[in-house]
Amino acid sequence: MISTLVSYKLAASDIDKTIQRVSEQPTVSREVDYYLENIGNVKSIKDLTSDYRLFSFAMKAHGLGDMTYAKAFMEKVLTEGTGDGSFANSLSDKRYADFAETFDFKSFGTAATSFTKTQQGVVDKYLRQTLEEQAGDENQGVRLALYFQRKADNIDSFYQILADPALSQVVRTTLGLPDSIASADLDKQVEMFSKRLDLETLADPDKLDKLLERFTTMWEVNNGAATQQATGIAQLFNTSSNGISQDLMLQIAQMKR
Repeated sequence: MISTLVSYKLAASDIDKTIQRVSEQPTVSREVDYYLENIGNVKSIKDLTSDYRLFSFAMKAHGLGDMTYAKAFMEKVLTEGTGDGSFANSLSDKRYADFAETFDFKSFGTAATSFTKTQQGVVDKYLRQTLEEQAGDENQGVRLALYFQRKADNIDSFYQILADPALSQVVRTTLGLPDSIASADLDKQVEMFSKRLDLETLADPDKLDKLLERFTTMWEVNNGAATQQATGIAQLFNTSSNGISQDLMLQIAQMKR
């Protein structure tokens, strides 16, 4: 069985070619073609959410696939946009703000889907997301490593890492810290992280690569190369439990689609 480190290296060594192979898969290719052929016809928020294939494609591209059912919730996200005091910016999970920024109906109205970011930009995100999910089907450690690699450039604080369960899992594993510290005071966790990891490491491709080599090695020591704890790791990417309170989830359930 291929080790976690080798599997990660195979995927990450030439990420463009890896993504190209994903794009050539028949089911993926069909969804990409449908999206590109139809997204330009979307002129309103309702147009987007009422076409399940388009909406689910866009949601998956932003890592929000498990929230596709919550149409009214996402319509609220899009209606308010990303300005000061907006609903999206009130959520700790910034994937919602990213979605509202991509599909900026509040600022651009009927022209919101005419930009590259809503067309090929979303396709690029979808393909990367698909790559990571498929990697997780074989080895959850590889999915975590690829996710961390993608996010690293935009990480500028340990609090940002702690706000994302998947990112914090990578850091804890890399530093050899037990998962039990996740229940500790946030400032204490930041102190533990900062003593062992320099954030500037994440901006240096070579240092980042070394960090992820250590992560994948440590992951395999703790979990093995096979898909283990698949349910638990998948929950790290579950937006339903990341950045949304139970009260807010109840509101979602009460909203009419």
